[in-house]
Amino acid sequence: MPDSLQTATRSGPGRVLIALYALFSVAAASRSAVQIGTRFDDAPVAYLLSAFAALVYIVGTVCLARASVVSRRIATVSCIVEIVGVIGVSIASYVVPQEFPEPTVWSHFGSGYVFIPVILPIAALWWLRRTDGRP
Repeated sequence: MPDSLQTATRSGPGRVLIALYALFSVAAASRSAVQIGTRFDDAPVAYLLSAFAALVYIVGTVCLARASVVSRRIATVSCIVEIVGVIGVSIASYVVPQEFPEPTVWSHFGSGYVFIPVILPIAALWWLRRTDGRP
């Protein structure tokens, strides 16, 4: 990938996306670590899903920041996993709320996080496509 495409991916809105992914990486990882370490038996499904979300955010952060051809592909897959996860967990949190006595980052379409979890992967996919370099 030409250097200009890497720069384009990491500039403007790309910087905001990387910062948001980094913030959500730290938030989700911290939250899940505390929950798993202190009260895992209260809501194991929710806490493990929060840990999984943290891993997805970490992968997204690193791949968006690297912006190589391979990392862009991984970021794209990560965003797809993320949006499927948000939608799946959100639907499950409404359909079987007893499985989610505690919310996850992705519960209720990320309402506890101002719906950023449902918007972030869509914005990242859009940005990856926009800075693709293909006509």
